[in-house]
Amino acid sequence: MQQTLAQKIISRAAGRDHVIPGEVVTAKVDLAMIHDSGGPRRVAPILKDLGVGLWDKEKVFLVSDHFVPGDTEEGASILALTRDWARSTGVRFHDGQGICHVVLPESGQLQPGMFAVGGDSHSPTGGAMGAFMFGIGATEMAGVLATGEIWVKVPETIRIEWTGRLGDGLMAKDIMLALCGRLGMDGGKYQAVEYTGDAIKVLSMQERMTLANMAAELGGQTGLVAPDEVTAAFLRSVGGEVPDLGDLHTDPDALVLEHHSFDATSLTPQVAAPHSPANAMPALEAEKTAIGVAYVGACTGAKYEDLQAAARILKGRKLAAGVELLVAPSSKRDQDRATKDGIMAVFEAVGAKILPNACGICAGYGTHRLGADVTCISSTARNFKGRMGEASSQVWLGSPLTVAAAAVAGHIVDPREMLA
Repeated sequence: MQQTLAQKIISRAAGRDHVIPGEVVTAKVDLAMIHDSGGPRRVAPILKDLGVGLWDKEKVFLVSDHFVPGDTEEGASILALTRDWARSTGVRFHDGQGICHVVLPESGQLQPGMFAVGGDSHSPTGGAMGAFMFGIGATEMAGVLATGEIWVKVPETIRIEWTGRLGDGLMAKDIMLALCGRLGMDGGKYQAVEYTGDAIKVLSMQERMTLANMAAELGGQTGLVAPDEVTAAFLRSVGGEVPDLGDLHTDPDALVLEHHSFDATSLTPQVAAPHSPANAMPALEAEKTAIGVAYVGACTGAKYEDLQAAARILKGRKLAAGVELLVAPSSKRDQDRATKDGIMAVFEAVGAKILPNACGICAGYGTHRLGADVTCISSTARNFKGRMGEASSQVWLGSPLTVAAAAVAGHIVDPREMLA
């Protein structure tokens, strides 16, 4: 039977030879990821009421990222609770190392072919590794932690193919904003979104992570990129094991729900206007939109390669008068690497404020939330009204290149103008 990558992974997790889209199966979970916000403080009371412990502490991956650095009374209390629970259960705990969706892949623990769940809506990021990973709520997570299983309705697959190759000044973020604009935030129909094509094959793992991450903004259950040598090389670089990748792909004649094809060669840098990623347009159409804050942060937009891209624009230049640049590297590992390579020095030279390796203002946390009537351009995945600060703030989305270019110009601009 010809099967999609999603079907193959679910089949193995369900102990079946094959599964059919639409049927409901019980699947064994290979890894469960939780963080300080939706993790111990939510699931521990449920487990206590049930009188059960963890099904397998080695398969639970805990990260503190939402309330880091704990600079409020509430944040400090939640972090203390998280740390106490980590000690008492013995789960793998990554404390203050960065955002869960970046820390997990760089730990080497997430493997291609895994069936995994995460207590956060951007958990589809794991699909960049060729794992089937999706977000669930605290009640479902408590069930997983207690039993190691979860039911799942086998999804259809929506294949999104990008032919050609991205030009200089374009990033995976531009692909995703273009898709949000063209397909809408329900374009994924809570199915498995699989990215394919020549333009995808040449993308690095961190760029693929952006694609899988923002499957959430497309309304998909998960985002997938079939594992290949790029995946294997990344796993080796982080000390992970490389499994047999032979059958981890969608069979040529497997049925898919939809097949969309786009030309990467013709894509131009994109931005999304407030208050939705679906409000996407070419950056040129938004030129002269003045900005007061530029934010390079979040799991979507502050990985090493994102920092590297922004620094490429900023090096040797100055921020526009009145513009504040905030930089929150998505993991300590990536920040340390960026420091070693001189990238962080570029941010410091232009006067950027370096924020903790945490979710920060992307998720509405921290002391740098946007004030009233502030216009910001951000490398985050979402720009919903009031999410990053005051309801009157206006947030535009763009790639790290576009964010950095706007910080220099003082208004939205096509970043290619500064790369010429």
